[in-house]
Amino acid sequence: MNVLQKSLGTNEGINYTNIILMALSLVFSVLLPFETFLFVYAVLGPLHYLTEISWLEKRSFFVTNKKDVILFLVCGILFTIPVFFSGTPIQFYLSRVMMLAVFYAAIIVLVKNNILKYGLAVIFFFISMAKKDDYSSSTFLFYGILIPTIIHVFIFTGLFILFGALKTKSKSGLLSLLFFIICPIILFLVNIDYSIVQAGNYIKNNLANFEIINKSLIMLFGLDNSVTNLQSALQINKTILYTSSGAIMVARFIAFAYTYHYLNWFSKTSVIKWHDVSKKRMFVILFLWIGSVVFYIINYQLGFKILFLLSIMHVLLEFPLNIVTLKGIGIELKNLVRQ
Repeated sequence: MNVLQKSLGTNEGINYTNIILMALSLVFSVLLPFETFLFVYAVLGPLHYLTEISWLEKRSFFVTNKKDVILFLVCGILFTIPVFFSGTPIQFYLSRVMMLAVFYAAIIVLVKNNILKYGLAVIFFFISMAKKDDYSSSTFLFYGILIPTIIHVFIFTGLFILFGALKTKSKSGLLSLLFFIICPIILFLVNIDYSIVQAGNYIKNNLANFEIINKSLIMLFGLDNSVTNLQSALQINKTILYTSSGAIMVARFIAFAYTYHYLNWFSKTSVIKWHDVSKKRMFVILFLWIGSVVFYIINYQLGFKILFLLSIMHVLLEFPLNIVTLKGIGIELKNLVRQ
């Protein structure tokens, strides 16, 4: 057992473990895309949010001044309001709020002078909030839909793998990155009897909050000839999302992206040591996690609403780490070219 623990605690062991986790995510996503997504989002999701926010807090959120992240809390609250109160004016600025958070993260990570930092933050506030959302625009698609979902769970998961492989100069790390890239290709090439993934009313009702992601990806991947822009994508018939081959492929990709995103986080315990906290904090985390899962069991829609702020906050609070990672990849690639 000690030998197994030691092997899993090395970079090589973690990389090969992650390849296995990718394969498992792939299998479940192919066979049961809707069920897999709903399960991992409700069970693994809340534990991921809680442990990552705790881990980020212990590292001062990768910024020089912890108080700088207060704006992310404000953005998170603004993003959450329409979940409980539809029709509020703030919902017409949600992608703008996300845009502000992205620019702000880059500023507080890259700019050290306080006067310049806060001055740029004010300028970008007015630039971001200058006009309402246009739901057919690329701005809404990128900042309002893709950044808090697919870019967060898939693109940056891949970038974290790349950064780790470059930093450790690990062949197994590059192998895991290659397999990570191949998995979505497999998902879009696999052609099986779609009848085994038919969705019932429970699945359709509880996936309603996520359908905008599916519709957007159907448009981006060009899987429906009748969809030419985001506005037409948002009008896709609900039945198509659960029956057409293109929509099933998208559902599989989303299920894989979220499933592996969570599993990847928990697989790196021995490296990033997110579990290295006081007993009191761990008790609070586990208590809140169990309570979250109970809410989802009682009523999935209720769980989604109650956990939404926590969900969006873990995305927002990770932005500085994302900037640090992009900067780190640039440095590693530059050093590689020099060598």
